[in-house]
Amino acid sequence: MAAPPQLQQPMQAQFQQQILPRPDPVMQAVIEADFRPVDLTLDSTNVTALCTPHSREKCDECDVDYIQLNRLSKVLSANPTLLCPPPPNVVNQKLSQIINQTKEEGNALFRTHQWEKAIGRYTQAAGFATQRAPWEAQQFMREELSTVLSNRSAAYFENGELVAALTDAEAVIQLKKPWSKGHFRKAKALIALGLIPQAKEAVQYGLQFDPTNQEMIGVLQDIELVLRSYANQPRRDDGSSPTENTT
Repeated sequence: MAAPPQLQQPMQAQFQQQILPRPDPVMQAVIEADFRPVDLTLDSTNVTALCTPHSREKCDECDVDYIQLNRLSKVLSANPTLLCPPPPNVVNQKLSQIINQTKEEGNALFRTHQWEKAIGRYTQAAGFATQRAPWEAQQFMREELSTVLSNRSAAYFENGELVAALTDAEAVIQLKKPWSKGHFRKAKALIALGLIPQAKEAVQYGLQFDPTNQEMIGVLQDIELVLRSYANQPRRDDGSSPTENTT
């Protein structure tokens, strides 16, 4: 039998008091001492917070940065039925499909040697991958982003943008260190840049994670052949090889 309406509100208040822990007075004092009111406004969609004087998400003059806050706001606004907090292990399958489709478009362009267009698609896919909600498992973002950046590194390499290829390869290693592709892409870019000893170090480091990887073993063998040919060349008066990279 339900309680009379006049008793329901006091009962609810009593129940909330029982389940909600009392705030730590010390922590509460720290929070209040650090609290700084800011002057903000909302855009026409009532979703994006902006500084009032300049209507910017990030404003150095006002010393505010609402980018991460707005990212969360947009996710919640786009998913009105999402529970708050969301259930554990939730994955945005629609976003996964968009990332994969954009990556595959880049792969198709890569196969037809349209390097710049492929780079554009991979860049879009990378942007989508970084838009995952904060509560989604980071492993999904790392897997998707590392694959896309590895492909973009290959496209940059084929397009002759060697520094960009090296930068993406380094990012892949940071995201997914045990994966051989990042080390392989790094070594290839370093070889093309003439940094042969550094390329050897990159391959040897990658082989620590994947000792039987034939792709990297083959690159290492090629590097050692090049280094042996350097060693057999006549030396200059300063002791360096004519083909030795001095940077």
